[in-house]
Amino acid sequence: MKLLVIGNGGREHTIIRKLKENPQVKEILCCSGNGGISKDARCFPIKPTDIDGVCELAKREAVDFAVVAPDDPLVLGMVDALTQIGIPCFGPTADAAVIEGSKVFSKNLMKKYGIPTAGYEVFDDPAQAMQYIQEKNEFPIVIKADGLALGKGVLIVKNLQEAKDAIHSMMEEHIFGTSGSTIVVEEFLTGPEVSVLAFTDGKTMCPMVSSMDHKRALDNDEGLNTGGMGTVAPNPCYTPDIAKECMEKIFLPTMDAMNKEGRTFKGCLYFGLMLTPKGPYVIEYNCRFGDPETQVVLEMLDSDLLTIMQAVSKGELARQEIRFRDGCAACVVLASGGYPQHYETGYEICGLDENGQAPGVSVYHAGTKFEDGKFLTAGGRVLGVTATGENLPQALQKAYAAADAITFKGKHCRRDIGARALKALEK
Repeated sequence: MKLLVIGNGGREHTIIRKLKENPQVKEILCCSGNGGISKDARCFPIKPTDIDGVCELAKREAVDFAVVAPDDPLVLGMVDALTQIGIPCFGPTADAAVIEGSKVFSKNLMKKYGIPTAGYEVFDDPAQAMQYIQEKNEFPIVIKADGLALGKGVLIVKNLQEAKDAIHSMMEEHIFGTSGSTIVVEEFLTGPEVSVLAFTDGKTMCPMVSSMDHKRALDNDEGLNTGGMGTVAPNPCYTPDIAKECMEKIFLPTMDAMNKEGRTFKGCLYFGLMLTPKGPYVIEYNCRFGDPETQVVLEMLDSDLLTIMQAVSKGELARQEIRFRDGCAACVVLASGGYPQHYETGYEICGLDENGQAPGVSVYHAGTKFEDGKFLTAGGRVLGVTATGENLPQALQKAYAAADAITFKGKHCRRDIGARALKALEK
């Protein structure tokens, strides 16, 4: 089989390396890929959002199956376009991808179908939003851009001035483009956060192993929000009882709600959960694999990924047995100094072999390029160094030992990935 994977980050590199395990896979193409991906797939300089360009390539190369990984091409209708030209895909159609593409849609869906989520109001006028916040006068509160914002469109504000600044930057300065023209103002929830990715074909829901993300740039969850600085799996806060409750009150009701709305979701549905004192609540949905959650979750997948993806595409997920191995996985993200704000790129990465890997771990490339026989930094998040172990301390030790052996100018990583999970395990 000849496969096409759309995307260019660490998530896509993880998916490609997992797909390669299937002996039927003859070749993998990628749009647009990165330095590390170029060692595992044939890369083409076509933007993941270039629907016409991707479709032309898929036809020309006679692709058998496509995986659309990032949010923006899914929301734009990449799956719809590829399906139209006869190429089966893994990923939701545009009318289902709106569950991530619009926070307003997802919040209204949850309210309509009684899926537990934080109380909220929607505004497209900055003055009205500010008036509501002043009258409510409860802090902290959460302000979210309605549309896609590279995982950075959520601000937690602690006082009126911060709220004013957030609304001004989103709605008037348009720091997230048109994504922030409409905002959701939401009550602040407390409790441990859990990420759960799930395969679904609209009839069957198969949650994967849970994980814990680390969004803030600096240790002790300080600094700015990022696309994710590391992950561990499974999440020790997510007990079998909580998993059962989530299946009954959140996962299956969401699948059913999308079906009732005529927006059947087929692909990977991501549930961002908060385990509040009142029970699990949905913080957000994503219409695709999370990054860097994918790095630890797929590392622990014992079943064949391509077979599962094809079953989802055909609506035959119920026939699949999906297994995850015992033990734990940890991913430490190596980032460019200054990320998520200004950072320099183009620095040589040392400590990798000719395939961009390191001994005893999987190195998933996010922001790299390969030039003149060298791997160079080419993004904010550069590498996801991922290890498995019989337990979490072992997985973390292996991931950090390998991360410390990789060097590039300005390298930055958090030193406390997994610390919250280890504390939870002690309880």
